Amino acid sequence: MTGNGDGISDRELNLRIFQGGDVPRVLFQPRMEPWYAWHEEFGSLPACFRDMSLLKVYDDLGLSMRYVHYYTGMPDPVRQTYTEEVDVRHERLPDGDVLTITSTPHGELAERTHETVDRTWRTVAFPVKTLQDLKGLKWLLERTVYTFSAENFEQGSRFLGDRGEPQFWVPKSPYQALCQIWMKLDDFIYALADAPGEVEEVMAAIDVAYDPLYEEIVASGQVKIINFGENIHDHLLSPAYFERYLMPWYEKRARQLRAGGVYSHMHLDGYFKTLLPYLAGMPFDGLEALTPLPQGDVSLEEMRDHIGDKVVLDGIPAVYFLPYYPPDELARCVEKVIEYFHPRLVLGISDELPEGVDESGIDKVRWVSDYCRRPSS
Repeated sequence: MTGNGDGISDRELNLRIFQGGDVPRVLFQPRMEPWYAWHEEFGSLPACFRDMSLLKVYDDLGLSMRYVHYYTGMPDPVRQTYTEEVDVRHERLPDGDVLTITSTPHGELAERTHETVDRTWRTVAFPVKTLQDLKGLKWLLERTVYTFSAENFEQGSRFLGDRGEPQFWVPKSPYQALCQIWMKLDDFIYALADAPGEVEEVMAAIDVAYDPLYEEIVASGQVKIINFGENIHDHLLSPAYFERYLMPWYEKRARQLRAGGVYSHMHLDGYFKTLLPYLAGMPFDGLEALTPLPQGDVSLEEMRDHIGDKVVLDGIPAVYFLPYYPPDELARCVEKVIEYFHPRLVLGISDELPEGVDESGIDKVRWVSDYCRRPSS
């Protein structure tokens, strides 16, 4: 896919933005995949897209694509496995929920998941609930192996073609993994207050488990841009915890990738006003999904004044594509985002196109795409 006769593919343009090269037009790279998957599942795709594959929808709208494995059917380049000592079993409960039980010398870790109306599984009971469970989790992590699959990445790269530089995300930082995947947030915060040493030991075990993954990503020479899928939100941490537990880890891993020639960006969505002072100093090359007003809690001007020279990925509040917001409000936002951040910009939707978007919202997506494919002055 090339744009407006300039002979530059979206894939090449995507990489140029991170390299600081010549960027003759704005790259529009919204995440449409969940929207498409929802409407395909329930037979509600607009008439203009019926019988179209995901890729054909992207091409019809003239869009760039970012992730190789996000609702694409492609396998994840990151593999997580356990050693032979680990025993995991699954039980289907009478109400349809699934109980996943992992046996450890320190007791069982039991996670309960529930299938929602959109056919996704959500955790309704986390596996780690007590300090004793933390010991079991540490034992499990010491027997967990994360690796990079070059074959999976290449398969996803072929799938994307020239629509964008193929990307994926690495597992969450130790702090975020504990408070979003392994523990309920309040249980995690209490544990961190009551037994910081034990929690920090588990964080260290998570970090060590990631070592092979990062080493293999760099050694592959295939990956050019990578995402830290953190989903940072003000309500998950304090600035003090951010400085103590997240920034040092980001420094370690982002710089490890950069030394190997891999650019990185971090997914920071939701409310983030308290983190504004940290944005410019983060070790990433870009920041993804920063969401301004009226959906987030900061203005575009505040983002502009705190971002430094980082690449902004996304920038358009997702709500503007819903029927409640007129097209001219979206247009003003798009023009402002481009004025403030181009050429260090991969324009997109913060965070993704909502499933509730109808044909009028698709018309808005098409308008933004056409607007961006004009040559930059």
